[in-house]
Amino acid sequence: MNLVIYILRRLAISIPVLLVGTFLCFIMVAGTGDPLAEMKSNPAISKEAIAQLASQLGLDQSIVPRYFTWLGNFITGDWGVSIAQGNAQAPVFPKVMAAFEVTLKLVVGAEILALILGVLVGVVAAVKQYSILDYIATTLAFLLFSMPIFCVAIVLKGYAIQFNGWVRDLGLSDVLGNPWIRTTSPESLNFNGPGGFLASYVGAYLLPTLSIMAISFAAYSRFQRASMLETLNADYVRTARAKGLANGRVIFRHAFRNALIPVTTLFSVNFGAVLSGAIITETVFNWNGMGKLLVEAVIKSDTQVMMGWLVLIASSIIVANLIADLMYGILDPRIRVG
Repeated sequence: MNLVIYILRRLAISIPVLLVGTFLCFIMVAGTGDPLAEMKSNPAISKEAIAQLASQLGLDQSIVPRYFTWLGNFITGDWGVSIAQGNAQAPVFPKVMAAFEVTLKLVVGAEILALILGVLVGVVAAVKQYSILDYIATTLAFLLFSMPIFCVAIVLKGYAIQFNGWVRDLGLSDVLGNPWIRTTSPESLNFNGPGGFLASYVGAYLLPTLSIMAISFAAYSRFQRASMLETLNADYVRTARAKGLANGRVIFRHAFRNALIPVTTLFSVNFGAVLSGAIITETVFNWNGMGKLLVEAVIKSDTQVMMGWLVLIASSIIVANLIADLMYGILDPRIRVG
């Protein structure tokens, strides 16, 4: 019961934050440009038709009435229609959700792998402090930190293209004619037949997953190492060792769970950042996800799509932070949700 009350209380706090955020985003989005500018430059579209569309979309009103009209429609499930030319006023909701599904599949897999590997490497580096493993992990983390994500993505794509060329020259392409390592989105390839899904994930998801994992893995491993070292030097851990407990029991039973708390905080913050910042990775690998959707919406001043994008990302960040808060109580019983 306490857990349910805690979740409801957190949601009650998050709703005003989300409302203020949407209002500020609406003001910024409204100032990005005229959504009907492309139509106004088209001589085939009459001024009367443009004025009628502007009135229909509420563009002839001031910012505040437009915001509350948008908010009322949004709450009832009407996310509006895309007003960019070429989209034929397509509904925003299915458009944004389709892109969100693509990005979510990519980011969730990359972040979970980065978290698992980062925690594992961080714990080993802390337990084996100043060993060769610690030096290797530290060097790798700083190397990945120093490389921008677009650099990682471009380098990986370049090497993959070279590898696929060698495989093709050796006559080892698969029966469908697809390369072993895909450098484009899954939609552009044929994944029918036995093992198609596995080939899709391993081939098409491999490079963008590694690109997103790089910086996240470096951050998680460094945070886990620092947190683990601090925990291993805590008084209660020294007491456990003084009682003669086995080293493995001291590490995993007494130190490991508490050392995960800072990494949990980092994961909740980093997940939202990676989810909203997948623009570069999706552009390099031509993925039709949230990144590409936002770029197209900004170029075309498609305000409805931009607002749907921003609200969905903001909601995802709130959910990630709520999950992190719940994890605190699981990792450390001293932290209560009641």
